[in-house]
Formats: sequence, C-alpha cells, structure tokens
Amino acid sequence: MMLSQLRSAPNLLTLMRLIFLPFVVVAIQQQNYKWALAIFIVAGITDGLDGLLARVLQQKTTLGQYLDPIADKLLLSTMFLMLSIAHVIRWPFTIMVFSRDIIILVVCTLLYATGTMKVFRPSWFGKANTAVQILSIPMALIYQINGADWARLAKRWSIWATVALTTISGVHYVLRLALDLRHASAKEQERDPALN
Repeated sequence: MMLSQLRSAPNLLTLMRLIFLPFVVVAIQQQNYKWALAIFIVAGITDGLDGLLARVLQQKTTLGQYLDPIADKLLLSTMFLMLSIAHVIRWPFTIMVFSRDIIILVVCTLLYATGTMKVFRPSWFGKANTAVQILSIPMALIYQINGADWARLAKRWSIWATVALTTISGVHYVLRLALDLRHASAKEQERDPALN
C-alpha cells in the first residue's frame, strides 16, 4: 500500500526535494551561493507542483500528507543550519527556528504515541512562519551573491519577520493544543461519567 503511494507523481516530486538536500549542503559549504539559490528555487517549484498534481490528478495520499511537510521542514532547517555555519545567518535566529520545530515535534510525537491526539491542524501563523522562512533564505543568498542594499534590507526584514512569527506561531500552537486537549478531555468525561 505504502509502496504504491510512493510511486505517485506528487510523492516522487517530494522525494526529489529530499534528494536536493546534500547538493544544497555542498553548495553552501563551498560558498557557491548561486548554485544554492538555484537548487532552493527548483526545490520550491517541486513543492508547488506536488500540491498541484495531488489535486489535479486526485492523488492525495496519507504518505504525502506526512512526507510533504517533513521534506519542507528538512529543507528549510538544513538551509538555516548551513547558512549559520557559513556566517550568513546569525546563530540565535537559527536556534529559535530549530527550538520551535523540535518542541512541536516532540510534543506531537508524544501525544500521537500515547493516543491522546491523532490529528494536528496547521495554523495560519504556522503557515505564515513557513512563508517568511522560505522568503528569508533566498534573500540571504541574494545578498551574498550581489551585496546590494535592497538585498541587505530584504534579508534583515525577512529574518526579523521569521523571528516574530516563530515566536507568535509557537505560543499560538501551545495555547491551541492546550485548548484542544481540554476539549478532548471534556468530551471523554461526557462519554464516561465515571471519570468525573
């Protein structure tokens, strides 16, 4: 079943995005920022295409629902990490991005493993956070390539927008998760009065 889902066109595009990871790591490590930017743009195109194909070809799969955000997070996290190693993005920004994602991943994994919650809805703040991360990486790369003032400003503002939305989306996610858990607990008590 999973193998047949893996062969679908959208999932193959998602896997291609994962294959790009070592190439973008090497490009940044060698300070070849033009190649890094090109790879990131192609990866972004495959991200848009896999969602479009899933809808057009009606090939939305359970595997794709998990694989697509994992591929996105891996690519973005790898880019932030490598750009911090290359001193293009300051470490505090990358640590904030990683900390939020790791905390959410650990909490969701524990809740899923214990059967407390099975569905985790993405929030608009989370989507906005991902969007500004996707914007900040090419801005940082473009600034390294040409050093223009507009690129420096665009990099600065997009990074600070990432910091703001990382904080807001993290707090929002925790609060919403707490409300969802309280709601689930109340429903459980309604079904089983002995729990009261």
